[in-house]
Amino acid sequence: MTVRVRYAPSPTGEPHVGNIRTALFNWLFARREGGRFIVRIEDTDQTRLVEGSVEKILDGLRWLGLDWDEGPEAGGEYGPYFQSERLPYYHQAVEDLLRSDDAYLCFCSPERLEQVRAEQAARKEPPRYDRHCRDLTDDERREREAQSLIPVVRFKTPLSGQTRFNDLIRGEIVFENAVLDDFVILKSDGFPVYHLASVVDDHVMEITHVMRADEWLPSTPRHVLLYAALDIEPPVFAHMPMIVGPDRAKLSKRHGAVSIGEYSRQGFLQEAMFNFLGLLGWSLDDHTEIISKQQFVENFSLERIGVTAAIFDMEKLTWMNGVYIRQLSAEDLTDRMLPFLDRDLPPSIDRPLDISYVMQITPLIQERLKRLDEAAELTDFFFAGDELPYDLSLLLGKRFAENSAGALAALHAAYVILAEASIWKSETLESFLRPLADKLELKTGDFFGLLRVAVTGRTAAPPLFQTMAALGRDRTLARLDIAAQRLDDSVAAPR
Repeated sequence: MTVRVRYAPSPTGEPHVGNIRTALFNWLFARREGGRFIVRIEDTDQTRLVEGSVEKILDGLRWLGLDWDEGPEAGGEYGPYFQSERLPYYHQAVEDLLRSDDAYLCFCSPERLEQVRAEQAARKEPPRYDRHCRDLTDDERREREAQSLIPVVRFKTPLSGQTRFNDLIRGEIVFENAVLDDFVILKSDGFPVYHLASVVDDHVMEITHVMRADEWLPSTPRHVLLYAALDIEPPVFAHMPMIVGPDRAKLSKRHGAVSIGEYSRQGFLQEAMFNFLGLLGWSLDDHTEIISKQQFVENFSLERIGVTAAIFDMEKLTWMNGVYIRQLSAEDLTDRMLPFLDRDLPPSIDRPLDISYVMQITPLIQERLKRLDEAAELTDFFFAGDELPYDLSLLLGKRFAENSAGALAALHAAYVILAEASIWKSETLESFLRPLADKLELKTGDFFGLLRVAVTGRTAAPPLFQTMAALGRDRTLARLDIAAQRLDDSVAAPR
């Protein structure tokens, strides 16, 4: 048997973390078993469709490297892969269910249904349809049809007994039929609800395993009953653990969870995101954190999926992203940084950026970079003009706060000695400046801190000598000169 699994999102916005985790686990299972990964767009709820959602869903899959064997753009022999284009399949199933007396027409108005729910709430009963239309006579049905009432179609759930199914992750699960309602399978607009459409499509598309989040667990007995009523073999079910925040509350934006597209825009690497999502509910062992895509494929199995909720930890994702960034070559990281630099650097900086110049800068920030969208903030002074916007108090710091004349002298001395350098490399610059600190009777930390602010405009920056080497002779000397002029003006200014 060829394994066939599907990822079936609704196009109601950008895909979120839990949704994409489902896609990833289905993809891994298909690749591990040599099977087929199918993408199917469940767009039967026409009121909730959001324009552009399909493109964002597919872009999210592409970004993570989750290629699909069948579906939108890929095609396939089981298409179309949009449920809104598959209505004849569902209408035929509804006809079969009506004919076998496993479904019935319901003419109840929204107002009546709301009244029933209100009465049930007053009695502290769970809201459910009261089966008012379940046993209408033919005459009663014709009477309602004559009033031009447009019915929905409901499934005739057994009133007693149990519905059982085996879940590959959770084992045997049993539901009492008495707690299930007569759910709608076809709406008055002619579109099916999720329950019917997914059952019909999973059968027609020969899906072997339905792997989805455990929030769909309460829906599964309905699906099992539909399979039985349609006299078709159900697929194997596997319900994956839900994802929660570190506080064990339902995952939300306050936990840092956003759409998959937003993670890309924030500068997370797809390799890191793949690794992180792959460990939300699955583990290789009790200690391995960094796992390549190929290792996931080689080791993925349903037996290693846990039952307890998976914790989404933004700090861990950020840490993991930093690990992957540090593993990149300077050339690769430069290529990935460039779009973020182009997007985030001030408009005053000339574009296009000099790639060879960026390549010199990249190794200087690679250890500190945790997300690609931090690149502009860490490097903007490399691209800025020579007059940097910093306060003199930042330049002087604690050591020179009461000795601006001493700071001025140190800047002059540094300018003079660096102007004589014939080779502009970090090692050479260090060989000039370290002895100069001793000569000036300054601690290297104080002296280099002064120079760092003068050439970068900040107290925290990449290593000083590598920074000077990347900035180049002219820009470094110009910034030292400007810093000295500002200090000179402040010393000369009347108090």
